Amino acid sequence: MNYQVAAASYNQVKTHSALEDASPHKLIDMLFDGLQERIAQAKGALQHKNIELKGKKINSAINIISGLRENLNHDNGGELAGNLESLYVYIQQTLLEAHRNNDISKLDEAAQLVDNVASAWKQIA
Repeated sequence: MNYQVAAASYNQVKTHSALEDASPHKLIDMLFDGLQERIAQAKGALQHKNIELKGKKINSAINIISGLRENLNHDNGGELAGNLESLYVYIQQTLLEAHRNNDISKLDEAAQLVDNVASAWKQIA
């Protein structure tokens, strides 16, 4: 077994274990971490002119945001849920623009917005 396969297997087991033990709050926290990671990876791919990887990472980031949007509780969340919905839509649009135009500044903007929300979420715990 080569190192990369072993590392990938370890990471998969580690992630699965973390998901099983996580509270709902921690699960959302993990989604934010994954989202931040995907945006950073997309930026790195774009800087290295790896357009295929950039597309995969942006699509993955958009999918994570979709998951966050789907789990908003509009019944109990009121205005906050509505504001988050609008913010998530904006971040998705910003990522699409970054993808379409190969625009690092749009990736930076999306990353900053996600960082702000993730930071606020961590403080709630």
